[in-house]
Amino acid sequence: MVKIGVLALQGAVREHVNSLQSPGVEVIVVKKLEQLNDLDGLVLPGGESTAMRRLIDKYGFFEPLKDFAKAGKPMFGTCAGLILMAKKLVGQQEGHLEVIDMEVERNAFGRQRESFEAELMVKGIAEDINAVFIRAPLIKSVGEDVEILSKYNGEIVAVRQGQFIACSFHPELTNDVRFHQYFVEIVTETKTKCLNV
Repeated sequence: MVKIGVLALQGAVREHVNSLQSPGVEVIVVKKLEQLNDLDGLVLPGGESTAMRRLIDKYGFFEPLKDFAKAGKPMFGTCAGLILMAKKLVGQQEGHLEVIDMEVERNAFGRQRESFEAELMVKGIAEDINAVFIRAPLIKSVGEDVEILSKYNGEIVAVRQGQFIACSFHPELTNDVRFHQYFVEIVTETKTKCLNV
């Protein structure tokens, strides 16, 4: 059994909870700092990254989230979650949690009305992942330790660095749970390794 939390300060929380529900997974809606202590993995959902950062600061989550990542626990960021995980942001002096070595541009795919869906090949998951892009960020560049999982029109939209994964789109807004299952596998493998150390 693994415990996976969904940070519930803002954004598409319920959709992630539904996508993670599967045998062997206990899903926790995270609203309090102490809940982080019991988790094996954490999802940072889509939403509005500036609002999410404000709430992270307001409720004292910033350092505990950085500590969670430093402890080697897996994280999965979608859309705004990806922005929070980036080491560098275009037009900003510094990133937020800075857990993935990538540079990200916010709202690179345009405004809400320019939202779209596309079928993507995602390395290690499937060749036909239905991706929903809503005011999506774009991964402009990645460090050498970052694995590119998917591209759309030649642009990077999903990555993995060790136990951290992130994507520009919203897998939680479809009925396809394969991306979430991929994260569950990462969490399970990481927990098993820790137990065997």
